[in-house]
Amino acid sequence: MDSKDNGQRTAIQAFAGRPVFSCAKCAATLALQDELISKAFSGREGRAYLLHSAVNIRLGKKEERTLLTGVHTVADILCVGCGSLVGWTYLKAHEQSQRYKEGKYIIEKERITRDNA
Repeated sequence: MDSKDNGQRTAIQAFAGRPVFSCAKCAATLALQDELISKAFSGREGRAYLLHSAVNIRLGKKEERTLLTGVHTVADILCVGCGSLVGWTYLKAHEQSQRYKEGKYIIEKERITRDNA
C-alpha cells in the first residue's frame, strides 16, 4: 500500500469507501482508522492516537525526546500535502516496557479529521 523513500511515505492505493484519518488542513489521507491501536495517548497539544501505520507523511529529523513515559528516539511526521506537523513516530524506546511503541505513529487529534466514508 505504501512506499518508503527519503523519509517519506506516500499512499499508492486509494482507500475509497474505508474510514480514514485525514489532515485537518488539506484533507490528505494519513491513516486507515483500522490502524488505530489506542486513543489514550497525549500529544503536544492534547489527546493523540497511537497507530500501526501512516501514509502521506514525511519524516522530520530523528531526535531524543523525553515524553511522559520516558526517553524515546522519535521523528516528527509531517503531512506531504501541506507540510503541517501532525505527530511523530517512535523509532526507539529506551525502556523495555515501552518497546511496543517502536515503529508506531502518534497522530494528534486536533490535527486530523475523521472521514467515516
